Amino acid sequence: MDSKRLIIFVLLSVGILFGWNEYFMPKHSQQQAAKAPAAAGAVNAQPADVNKLIRGQRIHVKTDLVEAEIDTVGGDLRSLALLKHAAAEEHGKPFQLFEDDAKRTYVAQTGLVAASNPALPTHKTVFTSAQSSYQLTGDKLEVKLTAPDANGVKVSKVYTFTKGSYEIGVRYDIVNGGAAPVAPTAYYRLLRDSQAPEGEGRMAHTYTGPAVYTSEHKFQKVSFDDLAKGKGDYAKTTTDGWVAMVQHYFMSAWILKPLDAATVCKDDKSCRFELTETNGLNSAAALVDYATIAPGKSLSVSVPLYAGPEEYSIISKLADGMEYAKDFGIFYIFSSPLFWLLVKLHSLVNNWGWAIILLTLTIKAVFYPLTAASYRSMAKMKALAPRLERMKEQYGDDRMKFQQAVMEMYKTEKVNPLGGCLPMLIQIPVFIGLYWALLASVELRGAPWVLWYTDLARPDPYFILPVLMTATMFLQTFLNPPPADPMQAKMMKIMPLAFSALFFFFPAGLVLYYVVNNVLSMSQQWYINRNINKQSKAALQS
Repeated sequence: MDSKRLIIFVLLSVGILFGWNEYFMPKHSQQQAAKAPAAAGAVNAQPADVNKLIRGQRIHVKTDLVEAEIDTVGGDLRSLALLKHAAAEEHGKPFQLFEDDAKRTYVAQTGLVAASNPALPTHKTVFTSAQSSYQLTGDKLEVKLTAPDANGVKVSKVYTFTKGSYEIGVRYDIVNGGAAPVAPTAYYRLLRDSQAPEGEGRMAHTYTGPAVYTSEHKFQKVSFDDLAKGKGDYAKTTTDGWVAMVQHYFMSAWILKPLDAATVCKDDKSCRFELTETNGLNSAAALVDYATIAPGKSLSVSVPLYAGPEEYSIISKLADGMEYAKDFGIFYIFSSPLFWLLVKLHSLVNNWGWAIILLTLTIKAVFYPLTAASYRSMAKMKALAPRLERMKEQYGDDRMKFQQAVMEMYKTEKVNPLGGCLPMLIQIPVFIGLYWALLASVELRGAPWVLWYTDLARPDPYFILPVLMTATMFLQTFLNPPPADPMQAKMMKIMPLAFSALFFFFPAGLVLYYVVNNVLSMSQQWYINRNINKQSKAALQS
């Protein structure tokens, strides 16, 4: 039984890990047409062809970090390429976050609605622009789009791009040249299909879908499946927070209350969140009631859009709670402090590979008392293996007497056959928490370590680390007490080889942790085994 502890540990850990992925994580599937009618008027109105939005002229914008396309229809942000992040499937191309083509829909839209003035520009209005192409040359770049006159109300939509930032300012400049006051409501939404993100595989399945955050209700997710069924529990009204679409490594979010600025919400009823699904497209929107604009008066309101990587050092400085978008799921309580420690270690060595190794050393040091107790128990069991074999031969088929003799031996030698299990069980949440901490870290994406390891978020191109992982798992079985049954002994040798095959598909950063952890565990177990053997020989000689 004791010889199975290593395999039990791996089985439980991997079983929990992939069982959670299989049965509890939302599955990505293209949704069918929604049964419920669209709500909130223009906010949820969709074109007849759900895979295509109406296309107008494109305005091209390039900065040091992004290359964007704004469509004159609605002034939508229809395309956004992240120049510092390579595509998951084609290394030579930048990662495409927003896009609007025959295969995928993921865009950012805004619009204005008012009962007193239905001519205000929405995501269907055709805007005009002075230029069709813009290039950031200084610190900031403004792209102004002008809407047609709306019964005397003049509206401009202004995008502000900033050097070195993935935050895009979206401002409405409204001048009421009409005869009546106007009280517009603005909607800021992210429109996305239900497809899995580019490059997401079976071994790296993470949450993709809408999320909202408020200071009162904190971080809340609503899956695409729940939206299609008209379900989902989330904050409907707010005075702050943000609404987002999150996915593995990247996110987009409309921010109502930036960390360093005032909220755009006038009161607790002027801002609302609305998550819906219509005709296969999912909408995550924030609605903001603007102040009434009297005739002859004007109003300018800006709401920032963040569209970029889920880097902790960036998103934690944008708005309260945005670090939760770096989704660790139910293991947040373990993953969050482990990731924090990883970041601190990276600040010392400035290399994510060496930071992972230092993190592994730290975790092993913290758990040394537990693992030492487990290995001592296993070493004592291994030392007793020859006696167990002799007792088995002595009692033959008399299982009752054999069990009694074994228990008496355990009592005399002060050995607990289950003594090695509990320490391993305690470590399983940390094992899984670290898995999610590393898996969710966009910081590892494109991060080099040494030699050919140029991207710790991708599998080892030459499979060196997975092979080392396989070898260490196999060698570690020789340090454990062998099972009495020869067939079980063979299984204990084969099972590590079978389970290590999973690691050939894991990101290199994850496998690096497991290899270093195994080497340290083997060293510790060998050292303890040697000391126990010395003590046993000394006891026999005395």
